[in-house]
Amino acid sequence: MAKDEQKEQPKEQKKEQKQTTEDKKVGSGAGEFLKGTREELDKVVWPSRQQLISESLAVLLMVTLSATTVYFVDNLFNWAAGQVFR
Repeated sequence: MAKDEQKEQPKEQKKEQKQTTEDKKVGSGAGEFLKGTREELDKVVWPSRQQLISESLAVLLMVTLSATTVYFVDNLFNWAAGQVFR
């Protein structure tokens, strides 16, 4: 029985540690959340105006090319279906 008690003791300690960690999580309120949010926003590296414009144009170009490709492939399949099921 002594061996069983030794095995169970670390489990109980881990359980207690886990509960205290959970208690700390529950205890943090809106103030801590806002403080943490502010700290994370201070770490953000915002793009320059030039970088923002060039990357936005690249995204718009890729979206336009993708939409155009889908349009032409759709028309191709419609034409092929019309030829087969006529």
